Amino acid sequence: MAANRSRSKPTPSAPARPPIVANQAQFRELIAQVLEESRRAGATDAAAEVSESQGLSVTVRKGALETVEQTRDRSLDVTVYVGQRRGSASTSDFSGQALRDTVQAAYHIARHTAEDPAAGLPEVELLATEAPDLDLYHPWDISAEQATELALTAENAARAVDRRITNSDGASVSTYEGHFVLGNTRGFLNGYPYSRHSLSVAPIAGRGDNMQRDDWYTSDRNPARLADPAAVGRYAAERALSRLSARRIRTGRYPVLFEAPLACGLLGALTQALSGGALYRKSSFLVDSLGRQIFPGHIDVAEDPFVPGAQGSTPFDDEGVATHARDLVKGGVVEGYLLSTYTARKLGLRTTGNAGGSHNLTLSSRLTQPGDDFRAMLRKLGTGLLVTELIGQGVNYVTGDYSRGAFGYWVENGEIRHAVQEITIAGNLKDMFLDVAAVGADTLVRGTKRTGSILIGSMAIAGL
Repeated sequence: MAANRSRSKPTPSAPARPPIVANQAQFRELIAQVLEESRRAGATDAAAEVSESQGLSVTVRKGALETVEQTRDRSLDVTVYVGQRRGSASTSDFSGQALRDTVQAAYHIARHTAEDPAAGLPEVELLATEAPDLDLYHPWDISAEQATELALTAENAARAVDRRITNSDGASVSTYEGHFVLGNTRGFLNGYPYSRHSLSVAPIAGRGDNMQRDDWYTSDRNPARLADPAAVGRYAAERALSRLSARRIRTGRYPVLFEAPLACGLLGALTQALSGGALYRKSSFLVDSLGRQIFPGHIDVAEDPFVPGAQGSTPFDDEGVATHARDLVKGGVVEGYLLSTYTARKLGLRTTGNAGGSHNLTLSSRLTQPGDDFRAMLRKLGTGLLVTELIGQGVNYVTGDYSRGAFGYWVENGEIRHAVQEITIAGNLKDMFLDVAAVGADTLVRGTKRTGSILIGSMAIAGL
């Protein structure tokens, strides 16, 4: 199930949806006005963010237009502190009176909340002083009609692959752009425009009692880097068709290869367990894991907020704290957590610039060779299970227990034999992380996560 890498040609521009005007100067004035009003109301500190965005989403199904959604939003959020009491309020009305009313609402909430020793703005020395251009803004001047044509191209390409593609859950094209300014009373004031775009298709193969659905999508900040719509449709169809041979397998313990999109999900489980909120609440199986071995020595997890054009790139976090490239896991050992100012204080630590989440995490293995593509990873798997879909939640982040419904393929001697359905895979994330045998060179980006397929040495499979 190797990912399709084809690229699209840029769509001709159309005047129907001009790019959003990134009026940073006006937004900076609004922030200054709100912070001044907060001081006047009696706040000891304050932070505010003003943002504006617009989006277009088009869905087609079975050759016909199904939905068109156009959105435009704006908001101003203010947080005030009265000592260590905190209150927040928001508004979409930018008039002077509305801004004053919003500040007053936040101030009154703060006055009536309990003191929290961890509450407060970040220290001045941690705030970002620079905001380099990370190539995050690529508006897509596309009309609803043009988006519809792209979605139809993807769906039609899927339906044309084989007569056994008998139905469709549709295809969609979406585009989203916006800009914001964030500021606080400790001197931080900055913001930038951003964009993200995507195309997806979900064909259905088979008839009667033997029907299978699969999907594929492409996403990027720059529409010129989206995969070709027809190629996305054909690949989604091939995935759906390959599922028609599905049957169950016998219960047992087998090596398990997580396809790259699902491997990104395993990386997501790691970030959840290393997030400050879970750690200070003692609701993570990785509590007190700094300096502890949680992966084999060949595994590294790096964070890089400065990758040009990447979806997880940013010069500062949601609090204005400067971001930094760093190792989250090095040689299998935990080097850092994902902390905001508040969660860091709750743990007696320092913020890591992760208010709002992680920034471009890459899981890699020092053993991976350039030739370790998807087929090479199947050979490393040997005889076992390739997993391409997970069903349900089934993850207990307190204990690490992991049990998910799954769909995949039975592999013998490095070759796919048939699809597998109606099974459950189970283990514990602590054991699974330590049992990572290999990571593929078939790297894929999903949101803010990047990794290749991941081979786990052994997991329990419940089948027949």
